[in-house]
Amino acid sequence: MRLMSLLVCSLIASATLPAIAADEKVDLALVNKIRDEGTNRSKIMETLSVLTDEIGPRLTGAPGLRKAGDWTKSQLASWGLQNAQTVSIAPFGRSWELEKSSMRMVAPSTLELVAIPKAWTPGTDGVKRGKVVYAKLETEEDLAKWKGKLKGVILLRDPAAATKLHTTPDAKRYTDDELHELENMELGAATGRPPMDMADIAKRLAFAKKINPYLTEEGVIATVNASRGEDGTIFVQGGGSYKAGEPTGPAALVMTAEHYNRVFRLIEKKKDVEVEVEVAVKFGDEDPANSLNVFAEIPGTDKKDEIVMLGGHLDSWHAGTGATDNAAGVAVAMEAVRMLKAIGFKPRRTIRIALWGGEEQGLLGSRDFISKNVAARPESTDPKEKDLPSFMRRPTGPLALKPLHGKISAYFNLDNGGGKIRGIYAENNAAAKAIFDAWLAPFHDLGAKTSTMKKTGSTDHVSFDAVGVPGFQFIQEPMDYFTRTHHTNIDVFDKIQKGDMMQAAMIMASFVAHTANRDEMFPRKPMAPEPAAR
Repeated sequence: MRLMSLLVCSLIASATLPAIAADEKVDLALVNKIRDEGTNRSKIMETLSVLTDEIGPRLTGAPGLRKAGDWTKSQLASWGLQNAQTVSIAPFGRSWELEKSSMRMVAPSTLELVAIPKAWTPGTDGVKRGKVVYAKLETEEDLAKWKGKLKGVILLRDPAAATKLHTTPDAKRYTDDELHELENMELGAATGRPPMDMADIAKRLAFAKKINPYLTEEGVIATVNASRGEDGTIFVQGGGSYKAGEPTGPAALVMTAEHYNRVFRLIEKKKDVEVEVEVAVKFGDEDPANSLNVFAEIPGTDKKDEIVMLGGHLDSWHAGTGATDNAAGVAVAMEAVRMLKAIGFKPRRTIRIALWGGEEQGLLGSRDFISKNVAARPESTDPKEKDLPSFMRRPTGPLALKPLHGKISAYFNLDNGGGKIRGIYAENNAAAKAIFDAWLAPFHDLGAKTSTMKKTGSTDHVSFDAVGVPGFQFIQEPMDYFTRTHHTNIDVFDKIQKGDMMQAAMIMASFVAHTANRDEMFPRKPMAPEPAAR
């Protein structure tokens, strides 16, 4: 009898879940219009080309982001969107632009070294020549050991980089087995990254603040780190502080692993290695117009006071042109609203596109929007967290709701590279998963079939989810995002596949349109318990 009961329950469950999805309305006529526009009259690569080839890097706080903000605002308005505007997220910090850089080994032989300065690093004030030294500087004892021995040197900060033989492609697409594994949750299993040790992070950040003044006082010409990439790929982000008044240290660069290793091996052989380096940068006082979000709307009709949002982050790092991170997501979101305007779609709810600044510095743009318009918590007063960036501090105190909290139906984000959409993370929202299953059905032929209850992080949807507003990130093909393009000099237009972008834009447009025209607001999952005040 027990076996029969289990069998009956299983049959009921299997019959019920598809029915839930089937009850969700899918406007196939609308899907047909979106697919026709997105397939036959796509503008997505033209948008991507302007953002990458013409505008180029879009570092937060720098003129490149302002230029991108002005252009996207103008472009959205030209497509018929209303209330197109840029909104400053200042205060942020100093402006920084890389004007030129070069590094050359001049002894014991010559070699043009490939290296890129970190953002907000200072310049060298002309060409400087120095002996290359490797010094491990990880503890107070290390600092004492090297004190008085580093004047006029080019300082290597890492041991030799480990390189490996590539026997598989850098780029990959999901297999059916991998998607099946992603879709199915195992209760009690470890998921995602392990929790961060905030005390350890605070300790390391405190020590890191001592390094720059130490290196400046010692008279180091420049520091060099080895890239974790291979075959000429340089992973490089920030170095000096963008906050005015904080010490920046000497010029700091990241070098290709292969060149770094050659220099390191020569030092290990006790050879005298000398390098010439020149870094020219332009610092500027904070300009609020260089730190911004961009918004534009397709006004709603009978439910116009409610909002559906979509977007990605507009800012990028400086080594490449920010193509996969995240001009791709911006272009997809822009193409989605362009298509909806082009087909004459009249949404019930207002559709608002948001292009965020400051994502690379801790979701600053989306967090600014949320705290000013949706919900906010008091700043943590825990002395252990005073040196942590604000985005790393644990939430504290009650959530104060603001006017838009009950008005935003859902937010859809794209920020995992340039790969096509294979599905969506439902963020542990069972009602959302059932709805997504129905909305994905018209796109099964394009490879989008998977919805998962699992959560994902590190994109701007997290800012919405953290305050109880449905926020979602799509599942994208991994391609060579983490192996080759993410935060590298190879993050350029050529790494984007047109077909993948077209598919992603059609799916995003459909999800946004269906959310806008639902009879009810998008279902919300239960809010987490309020954190205890500290």
